[in-house]
Amino acid sequence: MLHRIWLGFFLLAFVSALVQWLVAGDAEVFQRMVASLFDMASLTVELAIGLIGLMALWLGVVAVGEASGLIDRLARALSPLFTRLMPEVPAGHPAISSMTLNLSANILGLDNAATPLGIKAMKDLQTLNPNPETATNAQILFLVLNTSSVTLFPVTILLYRAQLGAPDPAAVFIPILIATSCSTLAGLLVTAWVQRIHLRDTVVLGCLGGAFAVLLALVGWFSTLSALELQRQSSLISNLLIVSLIILFLGVAHRRAVNVYDTFIEGAKQGFETAIGIIPYLLAMLVAVGVFRASGALDLLLALLRGGVESLGLDTLWVDAMPTALMKPLSGSGARAMMIDTMNTYGVDSFQGRLAATMQGSTETTFYTLAVYFGAVGISRARHALGCGLAADGAGIVAAIFVAYWFYT
Repeated sequence: MLHRIWLGFFLLAFVSALVQWLVAGDAEVFQRMVASLFDMASLTVELAIGLIGLMALWLGVVAVGEASGLIDRLARALSPLFTRLMPEVPAGHPAISSMTLNLSANILGLDNAATPLGIKAMKDLQTLNPNPETATNAQILFLVLNTSSVTLFPVTILLYRAQLGAPDPAAVFIPILIATSCSTLAGLLVTAWVQRIHLRDTVVLGCLGGAFAVLLALVGWFSTLSALELQRQSSLISNLLIVSLIILFLGVAHRRAVNVYDTFIEGAKQGFETAIGIIPYLLAMLVAVGVFRASGALDLLLALLRGGVESLGLDTLWVDAMPTALMKPLSGSGARAMMIDTMNTYGVDSFQGRLAATMQGSTETTFYTLAVYFGAVGISRARHALGCGLAADGAGIVAAIFVAYWFYT
């Protein structure tokens, strides 16, 4: 399925370019497409180089954590939940603790830590894969949860709003939290339905209920903080947890007579090899997305959407923010640029500007994540991973629109 979608990007881009040339008279569209190919190729190398250091750092830290025995304890504690959601993963398997660390990093908005930890989790799951080129149910569910993970601290979005002059940058915080929670829940439900996972289990319901209770408590606390205090608290908590985790791993490993330096180095070597290995997969996805965007296909899609909404006699204000939503599954940087453009065009605190910020925080870069995570372990058959991931994205976008009308009008 993935190869058909990848081919579809190029074919749709070419058709769109022909329309731009023959109908709109835009003879430079093909030049932009070729330029995009080269730009995306350069960007692939830049991203991979950036990942080398991060992968080496975090896989080195995880190696020390494994040697300390703490990660094994975490895996055993969470085994009852994950063995129900992922029956093919044995209780206490290292993948459980790796997935937990990754999802925790996502929840805290720690992108620099989440990607290396996610790739580590995918590699651990790959050790259980009887067909290395085909994604297992566990790998698919993990990917969907990763791409739709609830983010408690959308610090980057708040900073952009502050830079653009929003008097209350955190005004979008609770709407983002609601929308991204809907995305995560939808991703879990859709994947569970496809994989026939029984969610009406005491352990599963208890964990989900506890998670949402904590989430509601955090929403209540965060709603009492000012924008400045919210940003300060989120930064403090995130950075404190990172440093504390590293010190905890190092301290416990040292007490157990582990050579923490050599252990870190061995883990870091794996990070270097992994970052280099994902370059072809990342290149393939980025050039397809770049050509699709440069051809004007995204703009054409938006125009068709606006026309359809107008023909139904519905309000079209939300359509102005859709470039962010349409770009987010394809490119994080592209969606960020769309969000900033919407804020500049309509105003940072306009309905469209706030909705674009909410959309930016409600979904994830599904195509990028799929290319990086599956590429790191050599998976070429994604099965229903992309469909479930896009379903979660769609739920997040729809939720963002409804929440925006609820909060901003």
